[in-house]
Amino acid sequence: MKPTPLLSAAARASRWSVWMSAALCAAAVTAQTQTPAPQPTPQPAPQPVARPAAPSAAAMPTPPPPAIEGTSWVLMDYATGQILAESNADLRVEPASITKVMTSYVVSSELALGKIKREDPVRISENAWRSGGAGTDGSTSFLALGSEVPLDALLHGMIIQSGNDAAIALAEHTAGSEPVFADLMNRYAAQIGMTGTHYVDASGLPHPDHYTTARDIAILSRALIRDFPEDYAIYAIKDYEWNGIKQHNRNTLLWRDPTVDGIKTGHTSSAGFCLVTSAKRGDQRLIAVVMGSSGEKRRADDNQALLNYGFRFFEAHKLYEAGKPLAQPELWKGTTATVPLGIVEDAVVTMPRGRYDQLKASLELPSRVVAPLPKGQAVGTLKIELDGKTLLERPLVTLEDVPEGGFFKRLYDGVWLWFKGDDGGKVSSAPNT
Repeated sequence: MKPTPLLSAAARASRWSVWMSAALCAAAVTAQTQTPAPQPTPQPAPQPVARPAAPSAAAMPTPPPPAIEGTSWVLMDYATGQILAESNADLRVEPASITKVMTSYVVSSELALGKIKREDPVRISENAWRSGGAGTDGSTSFLALGSEVPLDALLHGMIIQSGNDAAIALAEHTAGSEPVFADLMNRYAAQIGMTGTHYVDASGLPHPDHYTTARDIAILSRALIRDFPEDYAIYAIKDYEWNGIKQHNRNTLLWRDPTVDGIKTGHTSSAGFCLVTSAKRGDQRLIAVVMGSSGEKRRADDNQALLNYGFRFFEAHKLYEAGKPLAQPELWKGTTATVPLGIVEDAVVTMPRGRYDQLKASLELPSRVVAPLPKGQAVGTLKIELDGKTLLERPLVTLEDVPEGGFFKRLYDGVWLWFKGDDGGKVSSAPNT
């Protein structure tokens, strides 16, 4: 028996053409008989996950912030990181002893990583004693030259007493030398988003290349409270005794306002009087920074005024919970008809009091969502606006793995998309509430 001859290339092409024509005709008939999935219908402004027990106060005009004397200042909402009011927030200024907030942040970070321990004995070098202690006019914890002090005691002395000697001793123990520690400070500053800061020492002594901004100090303070609450609690302690000498915390707002629980003062002749504070009233926490004030009382008064202003005229709302579907757009070439999209962190915004109902929420999605997609893949964007200004923007991600369908599902959807026209554009809608 002779073998069956192979089809010629022309014949194979002809069969493929006939097969594809049939598939396209079938898809066309299906397209005429099926109704595409409806696009999301715009909805009203977002509803919170849980409304307050009582409605917000009626909308009121938000007055301008109080007059602040400092060369630069910032009022930040802790929960969202939003700047509620500011003046010269990105002006380069000397941090003075507010530098020690970053010193404590680095020490806390290295403690968390297990590189150092709270019970470590730290030897007080001549550099720490002479440069930051009894040999200068700066703040001191009165550490004895050559003595060994537990690391945790030095951390308390630096934070509460603002001891320069304690700061330098911590830097030397943590990194081997103060210059290497300063490099660590700059690396951590970049990691948490401080873009206008550069450190050259651990205590805040003046140097042309040692600078920061009011905005960066607020960013650092927020990171400290969020990342190391146990060590942040030290900032609320009003006094500390070491070597038989008891010293008071220089943040006078700790005595004046019971809601204030930090953070740090600073002063040099060139930097002026500086203060960063934080207070929590109810569920709301604010951070205030005033740089370059004329005196101790004035910096405290201005910080107090900023905090009072923020708590009086602004409020926070949680609009959407993380992990809950905000949209379920049509899915192509997948095993399911739709894909759930949501956010990875709760959507919380801070706004002027009484204007909750004026918020506008929108979702920006691609016109086509095509499988496969891994869980956590960014697909679109959630945006919250007030008066045309964006208060919050978060990526919309897939809440589960989205595998692709079988061969015929992919082929069918591919033909369908060919008929519909895959323009690759974006569509906007309101999120599910």
